[in-house]
Amino acid sequence: MTIRVLLADDQPLIRAGLRVLIADTPDLEIAGEAGTGAEAVGLVAETSPDVVVMDIRMPDMDGIEATRRIRGAGPGTARVLMLTTFDDDDYVYGSLRAGASGFLVKDMALEEILAAIRVVAGGDALIAPSVTRRLIEEFAARPQPAAGKPRRVEGVTERELEVLTLVGRGLSNQEIAAELVISVATAKAHVARLLAKLGARDRVQLVIIAYEFGLVAPPTGGSTT
Repeated sequence: MTIRVLLADDQPLIRAGLRVLIADTPDLEIAGEAGTGAEAVGLVAETSPDVVVMDIRMPDMDGIEATRRIRGAGPGTARVLMLTTFDDDDYVYGSLRAGASGFLVKDMALEEILAAIRVVAGGDALIAPSVTRRLIEEFAARPQPAAGKPRRVEGVTERELEVLTLVGRGLSNQEIAAELVISVATAKAHVARLLAKLGARDRVQLVIIAYEFGLVAPPTGGSTT
């Protein structure tokens, strides 16, 4: 199946580079190009792409608001992959909250960009371990709403709460299964129920929810790179 990609970036050179890359890839094709967030929202409605590769900083409407509108249109809408420079941009958390399925770093290798598009098109979140650690550390460094005391997560069982905590720590389904002495299929089922109960779009948002509810403590002591 060919994955149809919409490019949204206010830098023509970035779009041109991605266009050439995608044109040389048999399972990907360009659905359209936009130079602003507002154009991206309009083109998604017109062209129905599978994935939008979205810049964050654009004129007229930024990528976060554009993502919120695209994903707010209902089930079956395009999945969004943000394009940013993480070291200089602290908008990643906001973009994930708006409904993005992950993000790319502009200096990633070309093959990694293609792989990321395929991951998102397949219905999964882009969770690059090194970048996810940076995201978690960035979020964890912010003031916690309950002074470090976990808040009650309504409608979630004790077992699901354990799973949510482990997801927040960055564990995979296999690692969760080993930690709780359950099968991988059972761990996967718990994660699926958490996604449904908490209205989370993907695993990245479960990580964010775990931090929001104080289930995972911010790192203390020395920093890591």
